Amino acid sequence: MSRAAVITGIGVVAPTGTGVDEHWRNSLAGISGIRPIDEFDVSALPVAVAGQVAGFDQTGWVEHRLIVQTDRWTWLALAAARLALDDAGLDPRKAPPLGLSVVTASGSGGNLFGQREIQALWSTGPRAVSAYQSIGWFYAASSGQISILHQLKGQCGVLVADGAGGIDAAWQARRILARGGDAVLVGGTEAPLSPYALACQSSQRTLSAGGDAATAYRPFAADATGGVPGEGGAMLVVEPRHRAYARGARVYAELAGAAATHDAYDPEEPAPDCRHLTRAIRQALDRARCGPDDVDVVFADGAGDRQLDRLEAAALGEVFGAGAVPVTVPKTMTGRLCSGAAPLDLGWAALALHHGVIPPSVNVAADPGYGLDLVVEPRPARLRRALVVARGSGGFNSAAVLAAASPEADR
Repeated sequence: MSRAAVITGIGVVAPTGTGVDEHWRNSLAGISGIRPIDEFDVSALPVAVAGQVAGFDQTGWVEHRLIVQTDRWTWLALAAARLALDDAGLDPRKAPPLGLSVVTASGSGGNLFGQREIQALWSTGPRAVSAYQSIGWFYAASSGQISILHQLKGQCGVLVADGAGGIDAAWQARRILARGGDAVLVGGTEAPLSPYALACQSSQRTLSAGGDAATAYRPFAADATGGVPGEGGAMLVVEPRHRAYARGARVYAELAGAAATHDAYDPEEPAPDCRHLTRAIRQALDRARCGPDDVDVVFADGAGDRQLDRLEAAALGEVFGAGAVPVTVPKTMTGRLCSGAAPLDLGWAALALHHGVIPPSVNVAADPGYGLDLVVEPRPARLRRALVVARGSGGFNSAAVLAAASPEADR
């Protein structure tokens, strides 16, 4: 019996749209969700634009009793989880609960909830602080609330590795399935756009201070100034391949291999070379039992910082050769979503394999010095495998290989 893990459901709540259809349509149209922050005064904050989820009304997705207990990032995760289950045609109420799990990635937690309670503490006193403060901000809150809501009683958890955490969570989901699990909800969302959250990000050297939504975030550009934050992310349903086909599920792609390394260099500054990022990519390819020539597209991390972009381009050049494989950074439409970024990239890659189209990078022209074939328009292609690269502040490196669906493999 095959232990292969496949993606059967994609739930997106992101600046590119809510729901996989709207998200994919806007992605191919190059419609960016990065716009000026206008819900509060940002004049004293380090950023003026961000990727924002438009028109999201939590009351349509979350019961009132949970709204008062949780933060916006958990609301987004609960919505994405429901969308992923519906997209997969998987009803947890009709499945053995001990076989169902949830694993999320988290980086910043419940920012707005925490800000509100800190303000209550200092303006009114300790008695004004909500009893839910102890759980509303907690980085594991989304995993816990999804598990409770859908009665997922298998192995559940959360991984923290900044922007790389989503790939690590996906590979943990594959491990759970290999041990006999029936299905895993995996992914992550973030909502780091409150004044408190942006103040916490203010010391990041890689943050762009640009005020023009069309030019603030331009990875691999000669005049890149950094990344911009964003909210949202994605949840995915991952199942054993044999089980997915047996129940007649649509399969987007197979999670074929993944790997993680760490620079172990500095808490903030990147290592001066790309060897550990390169090692993560090569290990992911080895675990997927494929070589560089088998990869048809790379979904790059695309920090938008010239030093980090140079290191990533060097790693891709070492593995694939200069310009040998198309590279795309569709998160130029969403901003950098911290732990929500890699799950969204995995969703993009799965959709690209399923539909045979590479989504574009927008508002950017690559500096030829990077040696990249950067995709800036939707590019139809015969896609067999996609590589997703993700990095996190402090030296986290992760890479995953997705392969096109192959029902014959289990026949």
